[in-house]
Amino acid sequence: MVRFFFHPRYPQLLLVLYAFWWLVWAYKPASLKDWALEHVLTVLWVGLLILTHRRFPFSNISYTLIFIHLCLHTIGAHYTYAHVPYDDWFRRLLGTGLNELLGFERNHYDRLVHFSFGLCRAYPIREVFLRIANAKGFWGYYLPLDLTMSFSMLYELIEWAAALWFGGELGQAFLGTQGDIWDAHKDMALATCGAIVSMSVVAWINWKFNRRFSREMQESLAVKREEPLGEVKLREMMEEQERDK
Repeated sequence: MVRFFFHPRYPQLLLVLYAFWWLVWAYKPASLKDWALEHVLTVLWVGLLILTHRRFPFSNISYTLIFIHLCLHTIGAHYTYAHVPYDDWFRRLLGTGLNELLGFERNHYDRLVHFSFGLCRAYPIREVFLRIANAKGFWGYYLPLDLTMSFSMLYELIEWAAALWFGGELGQAFLGTQGDIWDAHKDMALATCGAIVSMSVVAWINWKFNRRFSREMQESLAVKREEPLGEVKLREMMEEQERDK
């Protein structure tokens, strides 16, 4: 398996494994409507990855991270996030529930998935910034963190809008606040923490093995253009347009 990790067909293997995983957890979900709603973005995301694979293939590391997050999300969609029985699973294995062991008072599976969103998605986002936007140095770590935070905020807005639109039990199941008025804030904070961990690990690896790490950080923060933009740039463009007439 380790050798196959470097094989060009590794992403196809992950796709087959995820398709099998998805079908297993699609059997008799706790709430069919919530399960379908939870997987709208899943289908769109997987479809996008398939369509862009030839033109923009991610690294196998990125595909693996995306695969892990999707697998965790699929479990949450099966049970609805507020009712994933991880406590029962731990009790069978260890003789005591995880909530009892850690003093939790609510189901925290949704917290795990939000943290894994930041942890697993920040690196693929970094690939986009480095390979398309040509981000370097500091910006190659900050921008993935910033966009991960933005995506997390956007998802909370989608949850809120869906809860208002569908209302009732379906809206509450999809929202999954479990009575916590700060649920959205905590979810975004955990996604941010996951992204910070991810980018910190990547930065440490580059600091350890990339001899140009410090220089790239300094160069990325250096001022490339001393003149301000805004009205200054606008005047330049207007003057250039006048000369061209």
